[in-house]
Amino acid sequence: MRFARATLIWAALVAAVCVPIAAAAASPLLAWRGPVYILAGFAGIIALGLALVQPLLIGGYLPGLAAYRGRRAHHWIGGALVAAVVIHVAGLWITSPPDMIDALLFSSPTPFSPWGVIAMWAIFAVALLAALRRRLRLRPRTWRLAHMSLAVIIVAGSVIHGMLVEGTMETVSKTALCALVLGASIKVMADLRVWRKRATSRT
Repeated sequence: MRFARATLIWAALVAAVCVPIAAAAASPLLAWRGPVYILAGFAGIIALGLALVQPLLIGGYLPGLAAYRGRRAHHWIGGALVAAVVIHVAGLWITSPPDMIDALLFSSPTPFSPWGVIAMWAIFAVALLAALRRRLRLRPRTWRLAHMSLAVIIVAGSVIHGMLVEGTMETVSKTALCALVLGASIKVMADLRVWRKRATSRT
């Protein structure tokens, strides 16, 4: 029974991440896109998928990756998330520098741009904070609150950005993935009671 449950959980996660990627790969819009633009787009989709994995890891919801293993995987996946965002932004910069400048200056006419930029800077901020955590001698509670506050911004910005973009991602699978990212994030914050003063740190 336990093995079957673990298999179902992992299968559901793989489906949640891979189905939107497969649906995007089948999009007819790819025929009019260059390879760099396509790479940038899929890096963004992968980043959204990794945003689902992160709360599941830190919450200990994935079989075989609880406690220490989950935290270590969380760190590595965080690095992969940063890399995916860098590839996403760099690819879009190469294909259309003026549009990226407008987005970074929050002057783009597209409604999805500012949300993506906000999420990007929050991802970079939490990665930098994690790298400097020991040097800054952050207390567990300070680290937890800073990390989770940035996580809220990342999740909200990423979900809104993803939902507003009308591109290669198929609507139903994209909506399902965004809903799962939002739901998983809310659940882990509720379960870990991150906003309570006496909450025990698990990050």
